Amino acid sequence: MKLNLLTALLICPLCFAACKSDNYVGLSVVPYGTVTDKIELDIRAGLINSGSSAADFELELWLNDEILLQKDSKNLIGGGNSCLKYSLPTAGLSGDNHITLKVRENGKPQTCRTENFKVIPSDVRTDKQIDGAWCGIYHWSEQEGLHWNKDIAKMTDSQWKELVRAMHSIRMDAVVIQEVFRNQEYVGGHDMTLATYSGKAFYPSKLYSARMDNIAAQDPLEAILSQADELDMKVLVGVGMWAWFDFSPMSLEWHKAVAKELWEMYGHHKSFYAFYISEECDGSLTTYDPDPAVMQRRKTEIVHFFKEMKEYCAALAPDKPLMLATNSMNITQSLDVYPQLLENLDILCPFGFARMPANDLSGKEAADLLQEMCDEAGSHLWFDLEAFLFNPDMSLYPKPIEQIISELRLLDNFEKVLTYQFPGVFNDPQMSIQIGEDRTVQLFLDYKDYLKSLDESNK
Repeated sequence: MKLNLLTALLICPLCFAACKSDNYVGLSVVPYGTVTDKIELDIRAGLINSGSSAADFELELWLNDEILLQKDSKNLIGGGNSCLKYSLPTAGLSGDNHITLKVRENGKPQTCRTENFKVIPSDVRTDKQIDGAWCGIYHWSEQEGLHWNKDIAKMTDSQWKELVRAMHSIRMDAVVIQEVFRNQEYVGGHDMTLATYSGKAFYPSKLYSARMDNIAAQDPLEAILSQADELDMKVLVGVGMWAWFDFSPMSLEWHKAVAKELWEMYGHHKSFYAFYISEECDGSLTTYDPDPAVMQRRKTEIVHFFKEMKEYCAALAPDKPLMLATNSMNITQSLDVYPQLLENLDILCPFGFARMPANDLSGKEAADLLQEMCDEAGSHLWFDLEAFLFNPDMSLYPKPIEQIISELRLLDNFEKVLTYQFPGVFNDPQMSIQIGEDRTVQLFLDYKDYLKSLDESNK
């Protein structure tokens, strides 16, 4: 039945008013989706006054349209931004819930936003399943991606949409895009300038004209985001690659420019959940350089990078979180630096817990230590579960399901679990293209069976 204009106004006058507003109003819940009753939700209401003159705003955060969580008023100058934050324990909220943000401008209803979440009872923080996955549009290493790069290169925009639907079918409802530029510089971005940067874009960038011409998709970012919109999924958009492990001042300026373009081109998608900085680094927050002066410089650079990047992204979309993936190794070398980094990093998503060096902490010890530091800083710790193993030639192949399940059960403190990566490691047999080896299909089916057994045990 179609609703006429009057009926629509009666149902939700605030939502109708949103169509007339140019102000940015955003609502983000960290973590998203299904969570356990052992965590606290980080609720963020972002607001930008897009007008040229100051305006008064009233903001209300509601739980299930029944409980007023927080009410605040803001006077923002033209172009000013603000983020209202509220921490909500999930204990006692089992089942389906939603958060609603209502905003009034100068006393008049302006807009509302709603985010759904589900709480499940648990004895640990994690929900014991994989909640999302990286989707590298083309793997940076031809050797590591030996068994799937040739297939990914053939994928059309419609097949990227298929892949997002396949992820959704096994409850991997967050897509992490690894990189949106391919730069063959491994380390050494300090020698580049914005003018001499030679990276190739995976999307129709206006900043740089060079394109990844060995992939069939015209705009895989648009395909992924638009399909995620339809399925109420989340996308963490990769801002990179300047150069691996590089957080220098020049890298910072490049990331600001790319983040701005990505937001202007794709920020209208409701699935645009976060900015993900793609460069990665060692858990020591350095770049494996034995020179103490270089190590100290890199520690200083990464802290400065995220302080500036956090402020810059807040001016674009105040509620959107910022994420970095490091490995889990050598973290004890920078215990003095982590508090400074985490102060301006919303989500830390480490990987490598299953392959810790013999002289380092165990994977569980590293996870617990990182959790302690994130809790102290008020940031979020997610798990990047590596769903692959290395062949003798260093090419990647799917990790057996038993090992994946073992990691999910052992590392139980993470509020969200993402995995690297979906294409080439998991394969839905219903897709029109198979990406990688036959055993990727088997892993998809094995993981689907695991979800069924998990659901049975949770009844």
